[in-house]
Amino acid sequence: MKPYKFGLILGRFQTFHIGHKQITDAAIKLCGKVGVFVGSAQESGTEKNPFTFEERKEMIEKVCRGKVDVYPIFDKGYGNNSKWGEYVIECVRENTGTTPDLFISGREERRVDWFDGIEGLCMAELYIPKAIDISASRLREYMLHRDFKSWSAYIPKELWGYFDSMAKKVSSSYNNKKTESI
Repeated sequence: MKPYKFGLILGRFQTFHIGHKQITDAAIKLCGKVGVFVGSAQESGTEKNPFTFEERKEMIEKVCRGKVDVYPIFDKGYGNNSKWGEYVIECVRENTGTTPDLFISGREERRVDWFDGIEGLCMAELYIPKAIDISASRLREYMLHRDFKSWSAYIPKELWGYFDSMAKKVSSSYNNKKTESI
């Protein structure tokens, strides 16, 4: 028996790295079920969001080996505020039929008030401290420059075989700054 029934993870995962893996591993240990919601799901082919939802879902599933369920979540232009949090909870309920009782993420100031004031929501929040200094933006730079050595230091081994195809996507998306995501 795990202490939480349903854990929520939310991110763009452009690209899935070992920091994300730390978050999913913690959720898997603590929660009976884990839902990973992939943000900016409508975006792909841009500098900020080169990968499609399906590509990101495949990466997450490859690393997590069926221990999480992956869902899309589309940007609505709310920004990082409680209105966004209400929308996230609505999407989780629509996709899973349940309400999360634990939100797991890396600690970022913009997430602190997402779920404040949502009536009837009883959800704990667990912030996993950054054990490494990495960002998906830097990882995309490594791919752009075909720097497998630097890139692979931050990527789960299960994804190393994707490097060439991912680098091509990043390269073809480079300088396309058109985006709807926040």
